[in-house]
Amino acid sequence: MLSKLKVAVLFGGRSGEHAVSLMSAKFVLSMLDAAKYEVTQVGISKDGEWWTGADVLAALEREDTGDLHPATLLPDPTRGGLRRIEITSAGELLHTLADVDVVFPVLHGTFGEDGTLQGLLEMAGVAYVGAGVLGSAAGMDKALFADVMRANGVPVVNTVLLLRSEIESDVEAAVRIAETVGDYPLFVKPANLGSSVGVSKAESRADLVEALIYAAQYDRRVVVQKGHKVREIEVAVLGNDQPQASQCGEVVPEAEFYSYEAKYHDERSKTYIPADIPAETAERIRELAVRAYKAVDLAGMARVDFFLDQENGEVYLNELNTLPGFTQISMYPQLWAASGVPGAELVDRLIELALERHAQRGQQRFEYTKGG
Repeated sequence: MLSKLKVAVLFGGRSGEHAVSLMSAKFVLSMLDAAKYEVTQVGISKDGEWWTGADVLAALEREDTGDLHPATLLPDPTRGGLRRIEITSAGELLHTLADVDVVFPVLHGTFGEDGTLQGLLEMAGVAYVGAGVLGSAAGMDKALFADVMRANGVPVVNTVLLLRSEIESDVEAAVRIAETVGDYPLFVKPANLGSSVGVSKAESRADLVEALIYAAQYDRRVVVQKGHKVREIEVAVLGNDQPQASQCGEVVPEAEFYSYEAKYHDERSKTYIPADIPAETAERIRELAVRAYKAVDLAGMARVDFFLDQENGEVYLNELNTLPGFTQISMYPQLWAASGVPGAELVDRLIELALERHAQRGQQRFEYTKGG
């Protein structure tokens, strides 16, 4: 009998998307076949504490870690695997908890999707699901990502970047800069967060002041984008060097835009797969999604979100999510299920892609030898 792959599933985290991560983890854990995988749950609290034990997910959901054990992953590749921390009167002792073949991060936003966790996993020399440091960081920062897309011929909406310090020191000046992006309505977003956390629609200068201050609570970089009358089209991408795009789906929020509440709590918001759009438009969106994916050297997966202008039919890439929502109602797994890849098979494929990318890293030289 083949031995089971040892998978560590990380979830929670120090992010405004902590609760979404728990919902995603519940779905991913339910898709991992116990006959194939030996799974270790690692929950990260809102304060950044790593916990393991029996049913960590349930413990984090009720915010009670009293029965759990602190854990860690060392950045030393010669001391692989998870460690349990024992706190004694003499100090803290490390004990081997579990070997790990692959880490499956189910973390959204700051300290999970932005390259910081990926840096730790690279240092530790462990295979992991999803994009590397570069792709994660570039995909996470909406302002930087927009610049990279323009350089690669991918159309994006007009965007202005403001710093928290600029907003706090002179909000009126920040408003004047923000208004250069175009006429109202304007959308204001934290540059490095997802799930529409911290996002506001500003219809006036008074709205804009409030929106800038609100977004700056979540990130030191804030982006302002010109609002368009659009349809919201999403596509899922899967793969490493030869990524493939799913069919397109459309999100029709009940609210004015696809807010956090609309995504996770408003059952009136609708999704349609496939999206009712012309075949040539769908193909262009899929091509642009793959181009964007390759441009920032992604791996594993991403959900790529587009705007389809209702007035002129133009397509704009809105944003790209390297660790998209993985709840039962999230678009990424739904898009692939509708494209013939159900949840359990999708999770299997993501783990295979993680091991494939890790094997590629293992072919790199890390020591210079003269003459070859």
